[in-house]
Amino acid sequence: MGFLDAILGRSKPVRPDLDQLFALPSAAVTLQAAAGFEPTGLGSVCFASVEGGTFARIQEEARSLLDGSVEFTQDAYGYTWLLARHPPEDVAGLVNDLHAVNTSLEEAGFGPQLLCSLVGFRDERQRSLALVYLYKRGTFYPFSPKEGGGEKRDNPLELEVRAMLADDLTIEQDLARWFPVWGAPGL
Repeated sequence: MGFLDAILGRSKPVRPDLDQLFALPSAAVTLQAAAGFEPTGLGSVCFASVEGGTFARIQEEARSLLDGSVEFTQDAYGYTWLLARHPPEDVAGLVNDLHAVNTSLEEAGFGPQLLCSLVGFRDERQRSLALVYLYKRGTFYPFSPKEGGGEKRDNPLELEVRAMLADDLTIEQDLARWFPVWGAPGL
């Protein structure tokens, strides 16, 4: 970063640290003990869609890497979601799969297309919660759609979870970057 960048308030983007994903099993234990949120065994990776044979090859590699237990979908915004499934008690295995997919995409040159990864949770009241990893920021944030449908968030729950997980995860401090992931596979 140069002198002019500092004066104009520009900063270098944070380098993604995919190893941060390995903090999720510990965060899952904290969530379970402090708030009763159980892992669902579902997790996903979101990235901007890419056309071409290379992308088709990456999809096939992901399927073979995860023993075929993966689904690809596209959302209304044109993003592709890869959904991975594991037994709910195997958060570490799920995180390993998400890490492997992110790493494969990054190594194949698709790092700039990676948006986020998430792991889903549910409590006894059937409230949904996702811990979302922002690839370009190297941070996490909680996302919880409000019960009853519609596109409303349970902001008090998200803020509670932020406080609970402050020692387990690198939490995104800029709340404006806590974007909603409505209908995300794995949520």
